[in-house]
Amino acid sequence: MKQIIAITRKELNSYFNSLLAVIFLGTFLAAIAIIFFSVERFFGRGIADIRPMFSWMPVLLIFLISALTMRQWSEEQRSGTLEILLSLPTSHVQLVLGKFLAVMSMIGIALLLTLPLPIMVSLLGNLDWGPVFGGYLASILIAAAYASIGLFISSRTDNQIVALILTVITGGAFYLIGSAFFTGFFSGVTVEILRSIGTGSRFESIQRGVIDLRDLIYYGSLSAFFLTLNILSIDSMRWSQQPTPYRFSYLRTTALICLNLLLINIWVYPLYGLRLDLTAQKEFTISQTTKDLISTLPEQLLIRAYLSEKTHPLLSPLIPQVSDMLKEYEIASRGMLTTEIIDPIADPEIETEANQAYGIQPTPFQIAGRNESSIINAYFNILVRYGDQSIVIGLDELIEVQQSATGVNVSLKNLEYNLTSAIKKTVYGFQSIDSILAELQEPVKLTLLLSQTLLPASENEIVVMINQVANQIQDQSNGKLIFEIVDPDIDGASITRQQLIEEIGIEPYPVALFSQDSYFFHLLLQNGEQGQIIYPPTEANEADIRLSIESALKRTSSGFLKVIGIWTPPQTSTQDMFGQTQQPISSYQFAVEQLNSDYELQYADLSTGRIPDNFDAVVVIAPQDLGEIEQYALDQFLMRGGAVILAISPYKLDADPFGGFLTLTPINTGLTEMLNSYGISVQDQLVMDTQNAAFPVTVNRDVGQVQVQEIQAVQYPFFVDVRPNMMDSEKVIASGLPAISFNWASPVQLNEELHLSRETSIIIKSSTDSWTSTSTSIQPDFELYPELGFATGETRSSYPLAVSVQGSFESYFKDKPVPTFTNADGTQSTNTGLITVSQSSLNSRLVVFGSSGFIDDFPLQLSSRLTQDYVINNLRLLQNAVDWSVEDTDLLSIRSRGTATRVLILLESNQQSFWEISIYIIEAILLFGLYGYWQFQKRKNKSINLLADEQSKLVKGASNE
Repeated sequence: MKQIIAITRKELNSYFNSLLAVIFLGTFLAAIAIIFFSVERFFGRGIADIRPMFSWMPVLLIFLISALTMRQWSEEQRSGTLEILLSLPTSHVQLVLGKFLAVMSMIGIALLLTLPLPIMVSLLGNLDWGPVFGGYLASILIAAAYASIGLFISSRTDNQIVALILTVITGGAFYLIGSAFFTGFFSGVTVEILRSIGTGSRFESIQRGVIDLRDLIYYGSLSAFFLTLNILSIDSMRWSQQPTPYRFSYLRTTALICLNLLLINIWVYPLYGLRLDLTAQKEFTISQTTKDLISTLPEQLLIRAYLSEKTHPLLSPLIPQVSDMLKEYEIASRGMLTTEIIDPIADPEIETEANQAYGIQPTPFQIAGRNESSIINAYFNILVRYGDQSIVIGLDELIEVQQSATGVNVSLKNLEYNLTSAIKKTVYGFQSIDSILAELQEPVKLTLLLSQTLLPASENEIVVMINQVANQIQDQSNGKLIFEIVDPDIDGASITRQQLIEEIGIEPYPVALFSQDSYFFHLLLQNGEQGQIIYPPTEANEADIRLSIESALKRTSSGFLKVIGIWTPPQTSTQDMFGQTQQPISSYQFAVEQLNSDYELQYADLSTGRIPDNFDAVVVIAPQDLGEIEQYALDQFLMRGGAVILAISPYKLDADPFGGFLTLTPINTGLTEMLNSYGISVQDQLVMDTQNAAFPVTVNRDVGQVQVQEIQAVQYPFFVDVRPNMMDSEKVIASGLPAISFNWASPVQLNEELHLSRETSIIIKSSTDSWTSTSTSIQPDFELYPELGFATGETRSSYPLAVSVQGSFESYFKDKPVPTFTNADGTQSTNTGLITVSQSSLNSRLVVFGSSGFIDDFPLQLSSRLTQDYVINNLRLLQNAVDWSVEDTDLLSIRSRGTATRVLILLESNQQSFWEISIYIIEAILLFGLYGYWQFQKRKNKSINLLADEQSKLVKGASNE
């Protein structure tokens, strides 16, 4: 070992004794910094990670290492010092390893000098250090491979320039062979083989924070392979003095070593499970929620990936990732899940089945070659099939396309979330009450709470029907459901009136308006520790009663698909003052599609005065002119223990009839007084914030003699940019969201006196540098207000923009008559079957967003012209609110994994320049400090050696005297 260290020190001295080390390291660091800040636009991305730096590392290291290794053996041969080196009492293995460690030491120093970059990023945002560690490990491994290649080539020539060029070509070949550029010429198994050989494709896996045993063995084997060839090359220089058997023995040993290195890679290639996920959220490992779901499947489930072998080059690298994920699902399912990967184009029967049975069609891709372009029809879909039910995950749901400085980057979206949500929807969305009861460990108890002496005669028919339906279910349940009738008003009842009111939270109905007498007519379903109050329907309808019981049973059982009701304003056209038809600007199709991906979505008809009992929650978006009957429907749904999510605004988006520009029109939502009674106030103001999301504006620009249009981003205070420090971190509604654009938002205030017994939360709020305005003019005027385009408020403070409340609510219609509704002929009538519930249970949940514009298709489409981040995050905020409302946090936890919580602090341009210049200065100080320290040590050692020589001369002279 001493000989290896001595050789390493000698080589390092040769680097630092000249300006060679400073030139190499300085060039490398300058290239990294320029790429990081300028090419990849670090501050423009707004994401706290350093993966863009590592994505260039395989290419940069090819040139750096080629320059470091070109002189290692070539210079020794040219100067004639190789013979002296070979005559030293060291083995050839020690010589090779010494030079190899010298090169790796230089690489280590170069990588250490880049540490100011991740440190800076961690100061500016929430950096995940897992991918950082993975990136540095991947850099060291690929550097070792390149260094061994460079040393071997240097040993085969005495010309440094030839060694440099050949090393660059060889290293570049290993990098390109697994890249999309090269694999695009092939298909099928050939692509997988090429990617397994390529150094760049292997690098990508470790760089993202996943340490795979196969990748470690690959890089180790590649390094050992070329180091072995290097030893053979050095030893062959003295073969002329060795007998022939020695040469054959040496060649045979080298061949066996190389063959074993190849075989071990072939052997470990199928071992896809031996890996370590270093990311903080375990983004590349299936969650425990998924494992629990697929390991308890009642019947066999099939996941079939339709992936074409000949596809777009940017999609080819994603196929192994899909394959690995499906294998993990199959293992975790314990035999209850089967996965298949099929190329439909190779089998006409399978393609016909995919087209006709599942509606799966190929996607045309245009591929541009060097001299021509062509169209390829390829499949990239995943089918999840359970019995006769199936769901297809399409290309748009699977991939994410981003534009970067290096071109177009294509990556998988949250694949686990897509697969698990599809499985959950397929398996649990179609189960009957028989299958639900069959899976229960303990029987459920269904109790009809009935005040028989005070029950109105009009309810008797409904009571008979409830008895009939409940007894049928009990008879068919094989003892899994127990039905009983309890009168809480008689002595000795198992459940008393006081217990129902105080402990369970069930309020009796008044016998008549303003009457002191009241009666109970409720169903109580108890499933283990969970209970569900069922309010009987207003008519003796068997289907409605059975639906109410089944829905309650599903709510109290885990893992069943929730039913969400949604209300959006009707898309009716209007006429302006000139008689021209105007279509409404606002629509909410994006929000509907987002919710429909995880839930059974149904339209909520509020005009009937009653929301169906099978709805778990109701989402009301942009309410306008809601009457008493609609208010009553929402109020009573909340009183029955339901969850209501409101995206409400006192303004609607319009187009000015004269100027054609956007404006806001005040509207009557119809819910103001009802929300005030709940202790929530949505103010008739708009919040403006200096911390805001950009607004895309099309401007004309003169380029020579040609005028071109381009999109520029301008500050827009009405789009409040909400970052994690402005969210309730303890609330799952804002979980995993890096930033939200809250468009045209109004303050939402809580009346604390009415919420003393409720659990409240301010989900999101504006920054402390925000103010309110009552102006409906939303068009910026930069001539009058150059800074922001709008007048700024004098009083600045933070305003709550969204709140959540959980607990018992008092009905807005308590002690009020049931509202009337309008018949088809215009007359007014009252639904006598509606009975007012005056107090809700403790499980009622209400979420109020002070904006409907944050999920409006129009501003979302505008934002998407700059970035897709706000579109995705805004829709996820709504979906998270629904998840919390129905207490379905399983998919929420998977969805939040991998979302970019790694966001940067918002910086002005001068602050960005400060950080960028600081990095350049720090790296220059470190580099020249290292060089100065090495020179100091060199002079110190030289002085010590001179002193030792003088002392030896004096001793020798004294001995001679």
